[in-house]
Amino acid sequence: MSTQEILARMEKAMVEGNKEEAEALAKEATKQRLDLNEVIDKVYVPGIQKVGDLWEKGEYFLPELITSAECVKGTMSVLQPEIEKSLISAKSKGKAVIRTVKGDIHDIGKNLVASMLAANGFQVVDLGADVKLEEFIEIAEAENTDFICLSALLTTTKLAQKKVIEILRKKTSEAGVKFWWEVHR
Repeated sequence: MSTQEILARMEKAMVEGNKEEAEALAKEATKQRLDLNEVIDKVYVPGIQKVGDLWEKGEYFLPELITSAECVKGTMSVLQPEIEKSLISAKSKGKAVIRTVKGDIHDIGKNLVASMLAANGFQVVDLGADVKLEEFIEIAEAENTDFICLSALLTTTKLAQKKVIEILRKKTSEAGVKFWWEVHR
C-alpha cells in the first residue's frame, strides 16, 4: 500500500469513526516507517477539520464527534510510542507542559498539539484533561518548563486560561521574566 493510500484511508476511517481500521492503518504507517509528522499534518488536522465542517453543516452530531475523537485517541496510542522512540537520541527543543483546564474534558485539540510538539522534538509533559489550576502551575514550575499550553473548548472554562496567565504574569514580573508576546511585540 502506498503512502498516499494509507493516509487517505486513515483520514476516511477517522472521519467515519472506524477506530479499528484507523488503528490498523496507523500500525501500517509505523511498519512502513512513514514520516509521522506527515501523518499528523495530512491526516489528523484535515480530518478533524472535516468532522468540524460536517458538524457545522448539521450532518454530524455528538455521536459522530465522539467516534471520530476515539479514532484519534486510538491511532495516537499507536503513533505516540513511535514518535517518542525516534526522539530518544535527538536533542530536545524545549519542554512543554500541557493540559485541558479544570471543568473541561475535551482533549482532542490538546492531544493533537501534544503529538505535534513531541513529533517536532519537544519534550511534552501531558497532564491530561480536567486538571486543577494549582496542580498545573506546581508541575510546570517543578518541571522547569519552557512552554505552558492550555486547552479549553467550553466558554465557561476559558476563564481558567486567563487565571493562569494572571498568576504567571505576577510570578514572572516579580522575577523579572517577560512573556514571549511581551518580548516579540
